[in-house]
Parts: sequence; structure tokens; C-alpha cells
Amino acid sequence: MLWYLGKRLLQLIPVFFGATFLIYLMVFLLPGDPIAALFGDHQPSPQVIEQIRAQYNLDKPFIVQYLLWVGGLFRGDLGQTYSGIPVTEQLAQAFPITARLAILALVFESVAGIVVGVIAGLRKGKVFDATALVVSLFLISIPVFVIGFILQYGLGIELGLFRATVSGQAPWSELVLPAIVLATGSFAYIVRLTRASVAENMSADFVRTATAKGLPRRRVIGVHIFRNSLIPVVTYLGIDIGNLMVGAIVTEGIFNIHGVGGTVYQAVKLGQGPTVVSFVAVMVIIFMLANLLVDLLYAVLDPRIRYAK
Repeated sequence: MLWYLGKRLLQLIPVFFGATFLIYLMVFLLPGDPIAALFGDHQPSPQVIEQIRAQYNLDKPFIVQYLLWVGGLFRGDLGQTYSGIPVTEQLAQAFPITARLAILALVFESVAGIVVGVIAGLRKGKVFDATALVVSLFLISIPVFVIGFILQYGLGIELGLFRATVSGQAPWSELVLPAIVLATGSFAYIVRLTRASVAENMSADFVRTATAKGLPRRRVIGVHIFRNSLIPVVTYLGIDIGNLMVGAIVTEGIFNIHGVGGTVYQAVKLGQGPTVVSFVAVMVIIFMLANLLVDLLYAVLDPRIRYAK
């Protein structure tokens, strides 16, 4: 297991440097001068602009800027915005809110999606299965902002079951409805993925063998079918962790949530390169750690991976 973990960690090193390099390059190639845009119509003297550019290392070649930024990232220094605000302060304010939103969405989509998918797979061809397929296709077809506005108006404004907008502190209770909205698409995919995997494993040789040996149906379903059916679902969930963090821009906008998505969106509009690069780099790290966790879960779910040479 340690050898397997070490191998996966080594694979993450080129992924990290490749992803962060591309992110930094994209921000570097954005048109316009961020320092000149900072002052608007009241442009200072060229000497002041050059001094500010030197302060943010914008007068250095691209590769030098990237290496200095990576060095600061390893030291925990994400730099400052062009307005003088430390990026770490922005991250400390926005990241916990988006993390709570993503955790709630992940719990909802994984628990509800797996339960509905397993039942649909065990009852393939019956009413519940057909209903689950129709509802999941319906949720996939509708854009998330439409679902967001419908649930916000119906459950928040009309029925008053949830707050229509989230306060600045964004406690867990106020994030339940936004999390459901954020998770609807992934919930539908997990239902269909789990249903297909369970239905396929129902006719597998190892299930027929376990049934022929006289094992109780509960054990056959809980150990042999369910456990093997989780492998593709775990793969999807590992990828979706990053998608929930990054893809929350629309949901955060609907419910007035001041999280990572809104912060990055505003930073792109204002040309705040340090904020964009640092926030996206943190998302890349979360993506890599999530996929590393998925690889470790593979070894738990499938002993063939654990003991493979």
C-alpha cells in the first residue's frame, strides 16, 4: 500500500507543475495592462507605474514570474492583489463558504444518488427504475440556473422553507438549498451510473456463484453487488469534488453567496491576476488530493488493486 501511495504521489508532481504553469500562462496572456487598469482614467506618471510593476514582478520575464510565484506558494505566500489586499485573506474568507457548500452538495448527491441508483438497478425494468431514469434525464436536461431560480422562488419565497438568499456568514443551515441546486446535475448522473453498474453486476458470474452457494440475498447485494458497483461511482465523485468547488459560480450568484466562484469571477473582470492564479492553483491541489483519495479507495473496494504487483 505504501508503494502504491508513493507511486501516485510521484505522478501528481508533473500534474501540479503542468497545470499551474498553464494557468499562469493564460493569466499572463490576458490582454491589457492590469496596473494601468487599476487607476482608470487617472493615470499616474510612468515612474509610478514602473515602480508598481516592479513591486509585483511584472517587469521580469514570464518564467521568472512563474518561478517566484511557485516559490511563494510553497512558503504559503500567495502574494497580494493589485489593490494591496493579501490573497490569503481573500482565500480565508471565500474558501470556507464554498467548502461548506461543496460538502453539503457532495453528501446529498452521493447518499441520495447511490440509494436511488441501487434501488433502480435492483428493480430494473419496473416502475421505480423507469421513474428514476426519466427524472434523472429531466434534471440533466435543465440548466442549473433554471433549477436554482425555480427552487429559490418556490421553496424560498413562496413556501418560506429556506432563505431565498444567503447571509454574509453563510452558516450550514442557509446553504442547504443552494447545495441541493448545485448537486442536482451530479445527483442525476450518479443515479444513472449506479443503476447501470448494479444492473450489470446482477448478472455477473461472481453474483451467480455467491447465490448458488446459498448466501443470503442481503449479503449478496450488500457485499458482492454493492461493493463492486461503487467503483465507477467513486471515480465520478472524485472528479466531481473539484467540479463542485469550481462550478459553484452560478449557484453562488443566484443565492448571493460570497465564495470562491464569485471571488474568481470578479478577479477575472478586474484583471486581478494574483487572485485568479492562486485560487485556481488551490483548486488544482484539491483536484489532485481528491483523485489520490479515489485511488486509495480503489484499493479498499477492489482487493485485486491492493495486492497487484
